[in-house]
This record gives sequence, C-alpha cells and structure tokens, in this order.
Amino acid sequence: MQLLSVNLGRPTPSPHTDQVDGVTGIDKQPVDGPVRVAAPGPKGVAGSGLAGDAVCELRHHGGDDQAVYAFAREDLDDWEKELGRTLRNGSFGENLTTNGLNVSGALIGERWRIGSEVVLEVTSGRIPCRTFQGHLGERGWVKRFTRKGATGAYLRVIEPGEIRTGDPIEIVHLPEHGVTAAMEFRATTTERELLPRLLAAGPALHPEALAQARKYVAAQGG
Repeated sequence: MQLLSVNLGRPTPSPHTDQVDGVTGIDKQPVDGPVRVAAPGPKGVAGSGLAGDAVCELRHHGGDDQAVYAFAREDLDDWEKELGRTLRNGSFGENLTTNGLNVSGALIGERWRIGSEVVLEVTSGRIPCRTFQGHLGERGWVKRFTRKGATGAYLRVIEPGEIRTGDPIEIVHLPEHGVTAAMEFRATTTERELLPRLLAAGPALHPEALAQARKYVAAQGG
C-alpha cells in the first residue's frame, strides 16, 4: 500500500460554488516535496489538515473530522473507463491518492500510518456536491457518484508530521465492527435504515453522522 500523490488546492474562481467570493479549492494538484499534516481545528473555522491546501467552503468542508480526504487510484481507474476520459491524481479533490488500499471499504476508526510520522483515522465517506459536479463537468454527476457509492474517505489526524509521494501506508488499527466509510455514506444519504448500525462505530464516527444515527434511533423509539 502506497501514497501515489499528495494533492493540494489553491483558491480558484468557479461558477459552481455557493461561496460569496466565488472561489473553490477542489482542483487539487499533485505536489513535490514533503507536506505537513496536522489537525486544523473545529469545522466552520478551520480548513484543511494539509499545509498549503485551500478549503474555501468552511460550512461543509475542513475541520478536524474532515482534515484529509483520500481516494483510491483503483476507483479513479474505474471511473476513467466509465467516463471515457483521463482522471489524474487529485481529480476528485482528494488530498491523498492511494494505491493498494480499499479506501471506501475502510472501517470507521481504522488507522493508517503514512510514512514514518503521520497517523490518520477514518471518520466518514464523502458526500458529493454541486461544486464537485461542476468541477468534473459531468451531467448528473452527483447522482452517478452516489449510486456507485465508492466515496473515498475523510480522515482526522491522530499523529501529525510530514508526508510525501511514495510513502508507504500501513494499517495500524482495525476496529472489530463492520461499519465502513461506504456504509456510512449510504446510511446518511440513500439508505437511512442503516443508520442504527453506524452506532457500532462509536466516537470514531464523524460527529454529524453520529448525531444523525442517534436521532433516527430515538425517532424509532430505540
């Protein structure tokens, strides 16, 4: 398992964002050299966990529980075949493009060591948005991405440090529950009957998903 590229975004004008200033950081580009990774702070105030990476829409992106976004090269390859176009590393707005790692199938609370210093923990899948659709220029993209369910994974920073292209990735902790990033995504979008199952992931789960699951269970009289 390997880190194929580290991808950073700069504020770029886009007609597809709801930001008042009309800019987005979704167009992530591979970079050379080491990149510092650390917990950025609370959502709504802080942005990316990677130094030099722009997160412009702080209402829905960034913060400690969405500090880093990872996507598998294997899933990009699948989309290349389906869309009939080349998708470079970073095309889906991911900070980390990986090889040999089932990112969407990663367990909530699963921890990865990248290189010799950084440890990250899986918190949730990624929900597509209008900016993502506009960035790719594919009609009906939000629905297509949702239907496929290969969401990639958001991660929080457990141990800060530096990472770089080519670093090995090691899974250093595997929880005993079966709640994956892809399951969390389905539960919070199209298959709400799965929400009670998310509670098995405990506090490792993204706080917003955890709140949804608890609200659903309470409404069902659980």
